[in-house]
Amino acid sequence: MAEAPHIPVLLGPLLRAVAPVQGIWVDGTFGAGGYARGLLAQGADRVIGIDRDPAVFRMARSWAGEYGDRLHLVEGTFSDLDKLAGGPVDGVVLDLGVSSMQLDQPERGFSFLRDGPLDMRMGGEGPTAAELLNTAPEQVIADVLYLYGEERASRRIAKAIVAARPLSRTGELSDIVAGCLPRAKPGQSHPSTRTFQAIRIWVNDEFGQLVAGLAAAERALRPGGKLAVVSFHSLEDRIVKRFMQARSNSAGGGSRYAPEAARGEPAFTLPFRRAIGPDEAELAVNPRARSALLRVGIRTTAPAGGVDPASLGLPLLSERGA
Repeated sequence: MAEAPHIPVLLGPLLRAVAPVQGIWVDGTFGAGGYARGLLAQGADRVIGIDRDPAVFRMARSWAGEYGDRLHLVEGTFSDLDKLAGGPVDGVVLDLGVSSMQLDQPERGFSFLRDGPLDMRMGGEGPTAAELLNTAPEQVIADVLYLYGEERASRRIAKAIVAARPLSRTGELSDIVAGCLPRAKPGQSHPSTRTFQAIRIWVNDEFGQLVAGLAAAERALRPGGKLAVVSFHSLEDRIVKRFMQARSNSAGGGSRYAPEAARGEPAFTLPFRRAIGPDEAELAVNPRARSALLRVGIRTTAPAGGVDPASLGLPLLSERGA
């Protein structure tokens, strides 16, 4: 059997956390197929692989057929996973953010390390990063950089972007950001990291998709079904953590995120008190795993409910600026 091109982050801890693996599972962020393969190897009867990027399915043609009917691939977003799954499932896995496979393709425009068209779309729909940056008001761009990237120099960078419009290349954007910030010291992240993260999240509505995807997973999972989510930065993890706390009634009574009056029967139980991170062995072979966190919830018999996105710490823009 051919090897997957990329090792999925926290695969071992995830498989141990959701064991035993059985029944029907949804891999809502199929990518290179690493989680799907791991689930199938551990005993899943069937995995439904969902991805908004059609390129991943072309890449999977060389090996997907080996699993026959046990692997079913569907193009779409995980915010619709309950509909795309077609019925109740026993588990849902979500790996958030951009994949290393996408970063390695300059023509996709995700990486500041490789010059390419300023696109950043995970699928082929909607405006590109260039289109948004070339038309959005300066204040909206500044808000995006600050709220989605936690970039302290957001106003300075937004002003420089507007002054340099029109933009078309990732190299142009990276140079603009570098001109607004001090040179990175040894061991520090690249100056463009936060800006590119923020714009990618904006282009793909990643936070909106995440909230909708967590709710879709709650609807799709049968009682006893397991939800496992891997996140890579604090904003994503905050949303996942607060969703699981709110839907398991474990956030603490009387807090502004889960007021006592809004509580109903919990939809999830949480088998682990804290998020699970990588061990030293994984970090040695995959430095990208350093910021990764895994959170797991187990579905109860309670009916699926809803949660206010604002209560999850979702950064909200006043306008999209498209």
